[in-house]
Amino acid sequence: MLKGSIPALVTPFKNNEIDYNSLEKLLNFHLENQTDGLVLLGTTGEGATLANDEKEALLRFAVQRLKSKLPIIAGTGSNNLPHTISATQKAESLGVDYAMIVTPYYNKPNQEGLYLYFKELANKTNLPIIIYNVPGRTGVNISAETVIKLANDFPEKIVAIKEASGDIIKASRIVRDTPDSFALLSGEDALNFPLMCVGSKGAISVTANVVPKEMHLMLNYALEGDCARSLSIHQHLIELNEVLFIDTNPIPVKYILAHLDLLEIGFRLPLCPTSDDKKAKIIAIFNEFKNKIQ
Repeated sequence: MLKGSIPALVTPFKNNEIDYNSLEKLLNFHLENQTDGLVLLGTTGEGATLANDEKEALLRFAVQRLKSKLPIIAGTGSNNLPHTISATQKAESLGVDYAMIVTPYYNKPNQEGLYLYFKELANKTNLPIIIYNVPGRTGVNISAETVIKLANDFPEKIVAIKEASGDIIKASRIVRDTPDSFALLSGEDALNFPLMCVGSKGAISVTANVVPKEMHLMLNYALEGDCARSLSIHQHLIELNEVLFIDTNPIPVKYILAHLDLLEIGFRLPLCPTSDDKKAKIIAIFNEFKNKIQ
């Protein structure tokens, strides 16, 4: 089962191309800091801005560098079913371990359409599937009932959900009514600890890009039942979790990674640099957090 701290990794750019030197530094950074898995080509990885050949090259590079040291999850979803099937099959051929598939955006499907979409993916692809529910970006919110039905109908294929709707009651129902092998993973860093308390197995996290060891400890303390130590780290993280969304993700997190000398600032349009006052606030709050935990 997927569990623990799973950063949604940024994609570093230099001169508007993928910066593989920085990507290697990021992969090593997570290997050294107890990260439990990695998501590539997700929202934080600016996957929507990458061409298919760039996605393939990035996945191949990461698989070769990690050499099975961490589970690799590839974001392969779209609002086009044949494209999603093809991207998921390609990710499988490259050696990734899971496919994270976002609910189809823009189309605004109803719940039956969502069920049939993921049913078709379960029948046409081989990688274990993580449903990605992020209604603030997609305009569609998969219901607890639909997730529960998919998890019970396809227990070997649909194995987890990244839940970023902010609905703790919904998350609680999913945990209660899905198979024990199904993992609910927090998709909203501000709610990582509360969701662990209702049965989440971990988080696919933006914050873990910059504080991987602390996020690993917080989530694993919760898994071990040590709520006091987990809560303490969560409370220290409140302001950092908040400031990482002071501008569109992944703009703020890239400024901290540049501050740590792990990459150069670079985005794919329509994302662009933030204002100087926001940049200063991002770095100040990160430094305050690091000072607190030393």
